[in-house]
Amino acid sequence: MSFENNKFRAFWVDKDATGQIVRGVRDLTLNDLPTGDVVIRARYSSLNFKDALAATATPGIIRTLPHVPGIDVAGVVESSVDPRYAPGDSVIVTGYELGAPRFGGWSQLVRVPADWIVPLPTPLTLRETMILGTAGFTAAQCVLAIESGGVAPSAGDVLVTGATGGVGTIAVKLLAAHGYRVVAMTGKSHEAEKLRQLGAAEVIPREAVADSSGRTLLAGRWGAVVDTVGGETLATVIRQTKNYGVVAACGLVGGSELPLSVHPFILRGVQLAGIASALLPYDRRLKIWERLSGPWKLSDLESLTSVVTLDTLEPAIQTILQGNVSGRTLVDLQT
Repeated sequence: MSFENNKFRAFWVDKDATGQIVRGVRDLTLNDLPTGDVVIRARYSSLNFKDALAATATPGIIRTLPHVPGIDVAGVVESSVDPRYAPGDSVIVTGYELGAPRFGGWSQLVRVPADWIVPLPTPLTLRETMILGTAGFTAAQCVLAIESGGVAPSAGDVLVTGATGGVGTIAVKLLAAHGYRVVAMTGKSHEAEKLRQLGAAEVIPREAVADSSGRTLLAGRWGAVVDTVGGETLATVIRQTKNYGVVAACGLVGGSELPLSVHPFILRGVQLAGIASALLPYDRRLKIWERLSGPWKLSDLESLTSVVTLDTLEPAIQTILQGNVSGRTLVDLQT
């Protein structure tokens, strides 16, 4: 990939003269990028719900316009003023301020602080790291929280809510590979067979965990939960979790309020583990990638994946905003 007249392509979000949000692909130069230690020639990024919010200039996600979304990027070092990285090194960046307060990975060149960079965790390829991306990184943290909380496969079913999304699909696959009996909750009944192929032993509709009784505790059903939804769903599954179970919470598409009493925590010993990926300390970040590239390495990641380019991102943005995404969306920046 060569750049004519030192120009490269990026997905640009801005306001027009009337104050309306406009977005699309445009040519940039290095002078358009924020300052940083390392310039990465980007090969791949991914599409996450947070990226779609950034692409629509959602308040609280981005601070200023213009903006380049993309909370993940993988590529090869183009130039570096930090001795830890040299041209030709394969690297990845997920989280930190990438794609939210700061220009992100939907760009053929990306400039970032050296402290954000993780060397490519071999034997993963650059492509595989972005199929995983922040979604896979988050799913791995959820599984680690369940294991660290002492929940073994013998504790009973593990529920994954929002199971057809990016985090959900990878969580199902990881948990099944670890020997857990996975129950996948989804509002997309037509995706049930795909979830079973990923390792789900059972697929249930959203309504199966809906409860409006107001009871502070419900019959214990789950040894553990990976919740990507939040809101009423999270409140319900916490009340359904068995004694000393773990609920890993990492999403809020269903709402940010948590209508709940303390009873599940002080009567059943349920642990609520909040999962935050963006600012995870660097040493813990490396350990997650070591697992994903080693003992937790997943096969057949391509089966989870659809591929878009900078020029075909717009329909994919609308799909994820409408809640119709399934699996992971890889952004190929080489074309």
